[in-house]
Amino acid sequence: MSAPQRSSPAVQGQFAWFAKIGGTPEVVATLNDQPYVFFVLLSALIILILEGLLIWYIHFATMKPEQKKKKETKGKGKKDDKKPGGKPPAQR
Repeated sequence: MSAPQRSSPAVQGQFAWFAKIGGTPEVVATLNDQPYVFFVLLSALIILILEGLLIWYIHFATMKPEQKKKKETKGKGKKDDKKPGGKPPAQR
């Protein structure tokens, strides 16, 4: 004999879509009962993303000119630096 299978109750409510992306019935019931929890989660994610962008901007804006990468023109910088027929250091 096989064990009886449990069928999960039909999930309903404002956050029923959450069950489709892997949320358990308990999570969906909690979000339907206390929707501010979802608002807090989204707010925290947005604030952390904005904080990361602010930190990156401060880092980028305060870099010294010699720390910034210089743009190389195509064809000029790389061909002049190499000797014709030269071997890489590992093959010398």
